[in-house]
Amino acid sequence: MVKPSPSSSGDALFPERILRNRLEVSTTHYKPFGETKQPAHKEDGVSEQQQSADEKAQFAAYVGIDWADQNHVWSLQVAATGKREHGNVGHSPEAVEEWINGLMARFPGQQLAVALEQSRGALLNMLSKYQQLILFPVHPATISRLRAALYPSGAKDDPKDADLVLDMLVYHRERLRPLEPDTVETRELRFLVEQRRSLVDQRTAQSNRLKSALKQYYPQILDWFDDPAAPLVAAFLSRWPTVEMLQKARPETLVHFFHEHNCRSQELIDQRLEQIRKAVPATRDQAVLESSIVLTHWVCKIIAVLNQGIADLDERIRPLAKAHPDYPIFDSLPGAGEVMVPRLIAAFGTRRDRFSDAGQVQNFSGIAPVKETSGHSEWIHMRWACSKFLRQTFHEWARPLHPTFRVGPCLSPPAARQGERPPCRGPLLGRQVDPDRIPMLGQPYAIRRAGLPRRLAAARLALGVGDGQGDRLKTLRRAFFS
Repeated sequence: MVKPSPSSSGDALFPERILRNRLEVSTTHYKPFGETKQPAHKEDGVSEQQQSADEKAQFAAYVGIDWADQNHVWSLQVAATGKREHGNVGHSPEAVEEWINGLMARFPGQQLAVALEQSRGALLNMLSKYQQLILFPVHPATISRLRAALYPSGAKDDPKDADLVLDMLVYHRERLRPLEPDTVETRELRFLVEQRRSLVDQRTAQSNRLKSALKQYYPQILDWFDDPAAPLVAAFLSRWPTVEMLQKARPETLVHFFHEHNCRSQELIDQRLEQIRKAVPATRDQAVLESSIVLTHWVCKIIAVLNQGIADLDERIRPLAKAHPDYPIFDSLPGAGEVMVPRLIAAFGTRRDRFSDAGQVQNFSGIAPVKETSGHSEWIHMRWACSKFLRQTFHEWARPLHPTFRVGPCLSPPAARQGERPPCRGPLLGRQVDPDRIPMLGQPYAIRRAGLPRRLAAARLALGVGDGQGDRLKTLRRAFFS
């Protein structure tokens, strides 16, 4: 523990023994999944302190790291003596390599527990290549709130933060989970789908920027074309950047342009030609026109680069997802298309034994709400401490299913579970997936043995349901979610 100094105005004002006891009975949950950890039952004749000591005996030393951009501060405690040491190490791979080699020479063949406020990052990537190190990610909010509780003055420095990280590792290791990386294929797929989503978000931002610029001097484009980020719009703006230049073009030239860009609906072309003939410039201010034309030109180029990047990532993701051993599982799920299948594979991973039940998956992904109660008041809100990309994956997968399916028997009346369509009870019900019929959690490959129907025809044949449209919807709902 960090020993408070009475002479320091920023240190804690409570004795070390009281602080330690308060930390040990804290109800704050440090696991990244957010689930409530049940207290361990004491064995006959074995105290909780003895059990904790036996667990910690496997590590020769404990290390807490307060990482930074250029220099990392570490605090080390030797398990045998309890003595603490402090130091710092540079961020370069050579400096980290030298520091780790020194620790390995000091504790040869023994495991070291290392805690740091990262679950993904440069320092964690450097440390993960050493098999002698067992990494324990700590949520940054945990250390921040622990610091605020122990140092109410708000005093902060890197050595103290390193000691707090070490305190979490030494005294509350049962609240932490060791880092267990997934397979190389799954992690590569996860990184690629996250990068793709990042490019999609950037394209959306640039598309909104383009819309804002066009509203200033060329608002007709937003009426003539559905998607301003489409290559057709970029080529159109490059050739006719203003209404005046557009109206000087011959109708045959415009028709030929639309045909070159795979727009062959004669009715749509005639409609656009008529609107172009009647168009009126939004402004004749040359300052607005010239600046907006320059901005539009470069935004269109940025969107074209982003489109190419997304297409390249799709080409890389597609074969990687199809070669994944779990691809047939997620490809058989309703609503999972070419984009969502890789994201679902990355969301569940191949180490599904780390989830003991469906509630942990819901907490980890952020789709399960959080309930707060105090006295007679009660507040239920969305889960904030979660991966936004993971939560977005489940929401986007479930959204297309909502108008047709009501997933989860606990959300539907008994008549609906017998095959009748349940009444609409709000949009959020369609986003809660009942995991009981899809046993992907207990064991990594349990769902394969469950015989999930791969297609609608197989589900209909297995259940002996008719060929009507209503029967098909009932069959699919019963086969997957009833």
